[in-house]
Amino acid sequence: MRIRKSMAALAAVTLVGALGLSACGSGTGDDSADGVTELSIYIDSDPSSIALWDPLVESFNSSHEDIQISYETHPSGSEGDNLVKTRLSTGDMNDLFWYNSGSLLKALSPDSTLVDLSDQEWADKVDDNWTQAASTDNGLYGLPVGASFAFGMIYNKDVYDQLGLDVPESWEEFMDNNEAIEAAGITPVVQTYSDTWTSQVMVLGDAANVLAADPEWADNYTANKAKYVDDPAFAGFQHLQDVYDAGYLNDDFASATYDDGVKMLAEGTAAHYPMLTSNVSAAIGENYPDADASLGVFAIPADDAANTTLTIGTPNGMYIPKTTEGAKLDAAYELLDWLATPDACSVMGSAITVGGPFVIDGCELPSTATSLVGDMTPYYEEDNTGLALEFLSPIKGPSLEQITVQVGSGISTAAEGAALYDQDVEKQAQQLGLEGW
Repeated sequence: MRIRKSMAALAAVTLVGALGLSACGSGTGDDSADGVTELSIYIDSDPSSIALWDPLVESFNSSHEDIQISYETHPSGSEGDNLVKTRLSTGDMNDLFWYNSGSLLKALSPDSTLVDLSDQEWADKVDDNWTQAASTDNGLYGLPVGASFAFGMIYNKDVYDQLGLDVPESWEEFMDNNEAIEAAGITPVVQTYSDTWTSQVMVLGDAANVLAADPEWADNYTANKAKYVDDPAFAGFQHLQDVYDAGYLNDDFASATYDDGVKMLAEGTAAHYPMLTSNVSAAIGENYPDADASLGVFAIPADDAANTTLTIGTPNGMYIPKTTEGAKLDAAYELLDWLATPDACSVMGSAITVGGPFVIDGCELPSTATSLVGDMTPYYEEDNTGLALEFLSPIKGPSLEQITVQVGSGISTAAEGAALYDQDVEKQAQQLGLEGW
């Protein structure tokens, strides 16, 4: 996911799993050594990915004598996307690969390149959002490896307690809270436009609210039958303008960085920060552990409280290319069975700072999870979550973060920004060759 990857430095060299990796290439055949089937997994080189997979490799290999796994890495971002597509198209993909769910998965033509996993025992244990993000009409193609995360409104609970505020259910209630917060001399909403990627969250985090109002919106958007200049999607841009026009932003919003935003929130000098739970959880755990109990998250409010829904992203998935056959395919199934267990989720929870609940039944949040992750659980239990648009549609214009900075800074109106973004995505949709564009 592009917005997540903005937080991590990309490794410049290819790394190899701690247990070593033989020459990369196709996963075909029944090659084994001394009765041991060796599986190669293709993953990205982001440091957080390495931190996740090193303990997974060690744990699996130590508990399975007949199967041993190792990984090979590719760069993150568009370069990595192209390498994955190339290996699939040439039949040179590793035995398995760990990759995005959602629209980037759909771009791999999974019906023709990947093994359908819908008949596996764990398939009934995955969250409905995962099934939607990893499926086509013809099958389920991936197992989630990692935790979900939310595009939410991170808030300081101490400020709310001090002022006697309730979590808002509508945008009007949110703005009323901001008025009370400003009157108390506290910055109502942090924005950090020096890091331009952070400006997108108010729009991206409104996706589930849009779908609650119009369940067909994502499909219509992909087919060029819905636009951001029109309701209900226009609200995300309007909300950016609302908080600017009301004067609710930090004075240094134009120069402030992501780190500045988290610091203000942790120290209680600001009350709200629209942000990804995965990013804030990692930053709090690493830099502000004493502030953990003070921070929570709620869904970015919709204009109509009945539509307020938590927008979430799903983790990467494990996929098996159709070139993996025979003993290697059987071993790959066994690896996926293990990755779907609470034991494997426990390894994941110990290896990384999770940004949300796991999406497999039986996998519990680790004790190290930040408090704001626990705030997400009721949304899942009440089936009040919805996927971010990038997990439902291949269209995301390259200029969104620049446009949202303009709107959030008062340079452009919400209407102007939405119109600019509709033009931006039109170019991309045409490049993708989508029907209707």
